[in-house]
Amino acid sequence: MNFTFSKMDFRNLVVGIDTPVVLRSGKTIKGINFDNAATTPPLIKVIEEINSFAPYYSSIHRGGGYKAKISSDKYEEARNTVLKFVGGNPNKDLVIFVQNATAAINKVAHRLAQQAEEYINSGSKKNNKSMEKMVVLATSMEHHSNDLPWRNNYEVKYIEVDECGRLSLDDLRAKLEKYKGLVKLVTVTGASNVTGYVNPIHRIAEWAHRYGAKILVDGSQLIPHAPFDMKPFASNKHIDFLVFSAHKMYAPFGVGVLIGPKDFFEHGDPDYSGGGTVKAVTHEQVIWNDPPFKDEAGTPNLMGVIALTAAIKTLNHIGMRNVDKHEKALTRQLIQGLKKINSIELYCTEDEDQERVGIVPFNMKGVYCDLLAEILAGEAGIAVRSGCFCAHPYIQRLLKISPDEVNSVMQNPNGIKPGMVRVSFGLYNEHEEVEKFIEILQEIGKDRWRYLKLYSNKHKTA
Repeated sequence: MNFTFSKMDFRNLVVGIDTPVVLRSGKTIKGINFDNAATTPPLIKVIEEINSFAPYYSSIHRGGGYKAKISSDKYEEARNTVLKFVGGNPNKDLVIFVQNATAAINKVAHRLAQQAEEYINSGSKKNNKSMEKMVVLATSMEHHSNDLPWRNNYEVKYIEVDECGRLSLDDLRAKLEKYKGLVKLVTVTGASNVTGYVNPIHRIAEWAHRYGAKILVDGSQLIPHAPFDMKPFASNKHIDFLVFSAHKMYAPFGVGVLIGPKDFFEHGDPDYSGGGTVKAVTHEQVIWNDPPFKDEAGTPNLMGVIALTAAIKTLNHIGMRNVDKHEKALTRQLIQGLKKINSIELYCTEDEDQERVGIVPFNMKGVYCDLLAEILAGEAGIAVRSGCFCAHPYIQRLLKISPDEVNSVMQNPNGIKPGMVRVSFGLYNEHEEVEKFIEILQEIGKDRWRYLKLYSNKHKTA
């Protein structure tokens, strides 16, 4: 059952909303956080759950004591809570708790490479392709975390984006056909951390499965903002692997989620080994534990898992459709307001029908992105993100950076890089905050040279 909340109800769910911040002038005001794509503040229920559970905290799966049993039960129950939240199948899907989405993707990359090597070495495929490097299809809009882990063991081919940064499904189909039989995985972000574009992941899954590949979805920017459904295993639209991070969905303490088929994790050695990963060990032999345990080396982050389940319960109580609706309204308001400011350069907002989460990238003419972010913080207490957002190739494409400019950056990686300013909404942001943001941008745009002079001791202008 979903519940309808007012904006004040949303704000009352989150810690630190009214925390004062100090401006450059020394004045103290209530801050505004528009940097939720990087990380979100914790929910009040998350902190309450952590405090409530703390007296029972113990190491899991290792002891028969009262606290250890309670802790172990809580940890295992969390797997079903997570699966239910994203439409997973507890009989066929496996939940592995890791540090974050980056660790989850690296884990899949490690295991997939192991299995591909075993397949080739077995000689079961008696043709020339058995000796070729397996192909992973990534996209040109990925965060580095869903790009770099694939580069060592696979031939990575990138699905193109158009000039507005939207994924080309025609290019996806063309590359699946071109590398037919070699494509092991299609890996794609559910929603871009730069543009907010939501990709048609179930259509992509259909095409991947048609060509015998699996699909991995990086849900870091999608799971906290909109309903998600992995779809049944029998469906061609099924999502094989899903990863996301708790710190982007109002649950700090450092835990991430990897969901994938149970049989995939039954084979191969874990990327990290140690306590909890084995059934039996001698100096000569190791018998690995069953999944997911062999992939959760060491003492698991129980408090992080407790925080995540508390966040999921609150998000379920609100209703993800309500979160999505609220953040979309904020996004429309912001885009409409920014279009009225002559000094603002907007990116990827031309197509009003494009599905997106609450992320808006832009620049101000004549003001370097990092400097504008500092001015907004120093003059209005508004936190935004600036730079390349760990998605350098995508930013280069959107800003139309020439090959010579890219080469210049690579030769001087510590220098100033072309970038953007990014606003990213959370469920607790409100329309009055957007109004204030537009007002301060108008003021900066009209008197930008004065602001440049005030802050020029720290930054160069673009």
